[in-house]
Amino acid sequence: MPDLIQRQDSDHIARLVLNSPQNYNALSTQMIEALAQALRQIGDDDSVRVVVLAAQGKAFCAGHDLRQMQSARGDVDDGAAAFADLFDACARMMQMIPALPQPVIAEVQGIATAAGCQLVASCDLAVAAETARFGVNGVNIGLFCATPMVPLTRAVPPKAAFEMLTTGEFIDAARALQLGLVNRVTAPDALTDTTMQMAATIASKLPAAIRLGKRAFHDQLRLGTADAYATAGQTMCQNILLPDTAEGMAAFLEKRPPSWS
Repeated sequence: MPDLIQRQDSDHIARLVLNSPQNYNALSTQMIEALAQALRQIGDDDSVRVVVLAAQGKAFCAGHDLRQMQSARGDVDDGAAAFADLFDACARMMQMIPALPQPVIAEVQGIATAAGCQLVASCDLAVAAETARFGVNGVNIGLFCATPMVPLTRAVPPKAAFEMLTTGEFIDAARALQLGLVNRVTAPDALTDTTMQMAATIASKLPAAIRLGKRAFHDQLRLGTADAYATAGQTMCQNILLPDTAEGMAAFLEKRPPSWS
């Protein structure tokens, strides 16, 4: 059986590729655990500066594995425990992405629906092919996408999110760009190059600054303005005292490339 997650490393960039195209890279319990394990390994890997999350096949991710979920209805509790475990495991995995030290870029080549759209919204950045589509369409089968709603409402305006959640309609890549769900839209044959160029740009920056900055970015989002400034100020002080930052500032003033450790 092929690995559900394929990892490819180059130039301080780790590509994690969802590799279950036969079921549209659905988030089965096995896929969730495989992705969580890969994220844990990367979080402890100082050689990795940026993570790209991509997928094999026509779909980026079709959400939860409905066949697997339906099979749980034969349990004595009608699947209640299995469903609770599934949604809890998925939520923990999704929260690993913003908590990861490295920025994570979603590379979306096809549909990203329900928990698949949740996966895109959970990433720090996203690049989409013009052919990509996004939806939280569980409502079409009678299941409101409540857990995908959490990162979605933090990525796009509330009314746009509620429209997607209640109509179950897909939005195209252009609309996703307009709403802020993705950062860039490109031709399908340029998708990987565009994503990797973004990753390479970020990977070229001082890793310690990016790691401090990512943590501060997500921390301050949960705070009021005054507390956000206090947190950001602490991060700036911590960052500016790094020897490599002192070297970067000196290099800028002296009009030369920095010599970082």
